[in-house]
Amino acid sequence: MSARSELELAGQVIDLVRRIGGPDVAAEAVVTRADLALTRFANSFIHQNVAESGVAVRLRVHVDGRTAAANGSSVSPEGVRTLVERTLTAARLGPPDPAWPGLTAATPTPSSGPVDEATAYADPDQRAERVRAFVDAAGGLETAGYCRTTHRSSGFANSAGHSAYGHAVEAAMDGIARAGSADGVARLCADRLADLDGAVLGARAAAKARAAVDPVELPPGRYEVVFEPAAVADLLQNLSWYGFNGKRHAERQSFAEPGVAQFDPAVTVVDDPLSAVDLPFDVEGTPRRRLTLVEAGTTRAVVHDRRTAAAAGTHSTGHGIAGGASFGPIPRNLRLLGRDRADGDADGTAGLPTVGAVADRDTAALVAQVERGLLVSDLWYTRVLDPKSLVVTGLTRNGVWLVEDGQVTSAVRDFRFTESYPRALGPGRVLGVGREPVRQPDRLDGVWWTAPPLRLAAWNFTGGASG
Repeated sequence: MSARSELELAGQVIDLVRRIGGPDVAAEAVVTRADLALTRFANSFIHQNVAESGVAVRLRVHVDGRTAAANGSSVSPEGVRTLVERTLTAARLGPPDPAWPGLTAATPTPSSGPVDEATAYADPDQRAERVRAFVDAAGGLETAGYCRTTHRSSGFANSAGHSAYGHAVEAAMDGIARAGSADGVARLCADRLADLDGAVLGARAAAKARAAVDPVELPPGRYEVVFEPAAVADLLQNLSWYGFNGKRHAERQSFAEPGVAQFDPAVTVVDDPLSAVDLPFDVEGTPRRRLTLVEAGTTRAVVHDRRTAAAAGTHSTGHGIAGGASFGPIPRNLRLLGRDRADGDADGTAGLPTVGAVADRDTAALVAQVERGLLVSDLWYTRVLDPKSLVVTGLTRNGVWLVEDGQVTSAVRDFRFTESYPRALGPGRVLGVGREPVRQPDRLDGVWWTAPPLRLAAWNFTGGASG
């Protein structure tokens, strides 16, 4: 498919719906081309290089008071016709949909920024160069991870006369270094492959792994903590899925109370999809924009798609996703603003020192203020126990250290924790926020969490990781 042909195909799908289903059918189509290339390494060797390119067509129709959606991967005339006929049949056989919010009206949509061609069409050798640099910088430690590049272009059209086009690129690297049974991690997501320095990331992972050997065991309890950006990313992800989701808010399954000071004044959280190169519209064609969710500790908003917005008597915030009728709208590009840095997009990695457990100056500044507490690299396997209060249980990994009088004194065995994320970030509980947010990659393309390191007054560790 040629440039902008996704938009042309989306329009053709809508024309076909009208011819087959009649002029009264409401329909929207999204055609997305995705090119993903991934270079994996393990045991300090590249063991897999894969690339895939595919086109997906998503069609949603509303006819006779009923709604249905379907996806297809065939863009041949026969494949498109089959998708249209199947979706129309499913709609006529489905249950009534009294909450149908209608289609997005024709409205101006921001254009995508220029994409980095070198990233969009990166070859395996360019990713392998970064893997080699990561492995070499680890100084003989065993390493594993990946380097990936993605390029997406998407066209939208609906029967209300609205259309939009956008494209996006992303590069990400995520790797560990292992010293015995101790792991150190480094990861970064960027708009350009050129911004991923494998040597910097490999040296950081190796330094943290070496600093994590011979851990001591500490008793469970509430400890002051400094979370590195990777751990803060987990906080943002769970706040996003379970807290700022407009459907969960309407069902009273969210902690969010707009207008209430639920967080410490140091906390400002925005959904910032266009701070990096990303698609300028959601799956319903609604333009995307920066939205402040928490401002200086006060919850300001939850996000909406067209369905939840209609129920709430407001407008969509551009957060429609496929499957949103079931799960609800989700802000997928949350940013915790750094201290004294309310604008710009700083990754905060270039030229920063790597000294043992402390990966950068930003984290070092927070650690230096801790009388007795823990430095935590990463949280994982987190599961929500209570959506309303957002009580989450999970594990630490990739390094935990005891901090005494502002200095890292020893590595610590991993913990299990159980904590309410909003409570831990509540008034008076955030003791420090770093200056430089670091964009962390997600498993899903086009999803990222951007955060500085964070110092919290207390975190509830309930036992050892094996307990």
